[in-house]
Amino acid sequence: MHAVAITRFGDPEVLTPVDLPLPEPGPGQVRVRVAAVGTLPLDARIRRGELPWRDRIDLPLVPGNQFAGTVDALGEGTAGPAAGTPVLGFSTFGAYAEHIVVGADQVVPRPDALPEAEAAALPARGQGAVMVLEALGVGPGDTLFVNSAAGGLGSAIVRLALLRGADRVIGAASERHHGHLRALGAVPVTYGDTMVEQVRAVAPDGVDAGYDARDDASLRQVLEIVGAPERVLSMVSPDAPARFGTAAVDGVRSAERLASVVGLYERGEYAVELREVLPLAEAARAHRILDSGHGRGAVVLTP
Repeated sequence: MHAVAITRFGDPEVLTPVDLPLPEPGPGQVRVRVAAVGTLPLDARIRRGELPWRDRIDLPLVPGNQFAGTVDALGEGTAGPAAGTPVLGFSTFGAYAEHIVVGADQVVPRPDALPEAEAAALPARGQGAVMVLEALGVGPGDTLFVNSAAGGLGSAIVRLALLRGADRVIGAASERHHGHLRALGAVPVTYGDTMVEQVRAVAPDGVDAGYDARDDASLRQVLEIVGAPERVLSMVSPDAPARFGTAAVDGVRSAERLASVVGLYERGEYAVELREVLPLAEAARAHRILDSGHGRGAVVLTP
């Protein structure tokens, strides 16, 4: 099968086309013929060799942890889903390829109403948003602050926080994305040196919980905004709980959690925004988009 691998750490051009043996599923596993792969900023961080991932992986590595496609083989004793079933799912790595083998409990059926490209961009962000909100204990009456709110995960957190009954969500993004945040139901502010003052101006009674996806400097701003580190979570500083006493995501992705987000999509309560759909052979171009840190919407690759 054709795939794209990280052959060494570095810029997007280290992503290299490779030919690999067709993988065979074992007991409890399914093989999926991949139709679409959702890329993530995490993929780019792994490609660049940023810690802590640099010391945890061996090269060459086929990246990618969310996908959509069709089951085409089952391992011995695997009950389903049956061959021919359209699915979406998640993995640790391996999705930048024509086929991927995962546990049968890592895929869920894809409804006809959910297109393949959108389905491929749903597992990580949808489940990630649920896990963030669970870790922060966001519920009815809360005011939540979301930094980088116009990004894929940030937008998902905004949508799902309001569905969970949050009284108000304040989202930080560049000014060109403020209209998008208003459409989601968030109160927009602009990130930067005056972010703390802007949030206090629109939320004089305080903020109950906060999420950050930028860097240590912005995390410190979010900590100042919220005041209670146990109700702040960072997705870019893995050691933040140890250094700052912040919350940490507890639990793992699951088919049950993924199916719940798919259900929200079917009911029109959740949406996936696409930015680019590119051939797998243009993975380097996709990573240049990820590296830019600008724009919104998912970048999807199609083998």
